[in-house]
Amino acid sequence: MASVNRQSLRGEFEALKGRFAELGAEGKITGESRALFEALLMLLQVLMAIFLEKTTPKTSANSSKPSSQTPKDESALGREGAHTKGKATDAGRSANTRTVETVTVSKVPFCETCGEDLRAVRPHSHERRTQIDIVFEKVVTHVDAEIKSCPHCEGETRGAFPETFSGPVQYGAGIKAYVLNLVIAQMVSLKRAQQSLQSLIGLMLSEATILKYVMQLHQALARWEQGAIARLLTLPALHVDETSLRVDKRNHWIHVCSGGDVTLKFVHEKRGLEATLSAAWLMTAIGIIPRYGGVLIHDCWASYLSYDHCSHGLCGAHLLRELAFIHK
Repeated sequence: MASVNRQSLRGEFEALKGRFAELGAEGKITGESRALFEALLMLLQVLMAIFLEKTTPKTSANSSKPSSQTPKDESALGREGAHTKGKATDAGRSANTRTVETVTVSKVPFCETCGEDLRAVRPHSHERRTQIDIVFEKVVTHVDAEIKSCPHCEGETRGAFPETFSGPVQYGAGIKAYVLNLVIAQMVSLKRAQQSLQSLIGLMLSEATILKYVMQLHQALARWEQGAIARLLTLPALHVDETSLRVDKRNHWIHVCSGGDVTLKFVHEKRGLEATLSAAWLMTAIGIIPRYGGVLIHDCWASYLSYDHCSHGLCGAHLLRELAFIHK
């Protein structure tokens, strides 16, 4: 049996295409059959071009392959119109920081040309130069509670401590906010967050303490999260996706549900249908896709298509990348 390769398959395709043209010229094919067969020929030609004759490597710019799985993905560098800086930072988030601003006047005591005394002359204008710096300040607050003995009954009474001083030593809200920003917003590892804080205050927070801060934040945002879910359920279109993440040296998946200015991310150890339908933790706990009745926008992943109670739409970015791969 002759081996099948790219050249032989292309030859068979061209012969089949020529035979079809001959039958059409002889009037042996109806119009409906001609249209159907031409569509099949076009589909087969595209499939051969992609799977047999395509040599372009897949990157995050022309396929659904993430940049983390590309040896060196430079597809976005230098490309006209590429958005490589990410979403603009919200300056309002730093409004809770303290700004100490000072102005120092550099006086002119005499004329540098003739030496005339100018100390009594008013300046007609100023030229300003500015330096911006950060000074990390460790603030230690002590509360000394009085302890008194009653001369009448000899009972001992201790002064009350503020509610935030629950133990001999505790960390303030600024330290909690700094650690949470490193771990949650900047995605810094626990060890590096510990080392960064130690360099600032000279103390090492335990991993259990940092994780307790994360849990407290999770509990504090519970009401906001429920409101965000309710808002997503009312949107006409909901965008869903997933991406890999290493947790304890094991591969996990971040499942994303977003719409408008709301984005929710949830971590799960599974990616496929098992994760999507995991009633014990993921989708039922999130309560979004099983209750959503609008148009679900995704990358044509089979797990999303398993939901037949809502409409489906394909992500335009994924389609453009696939078309870019075919075109190049």
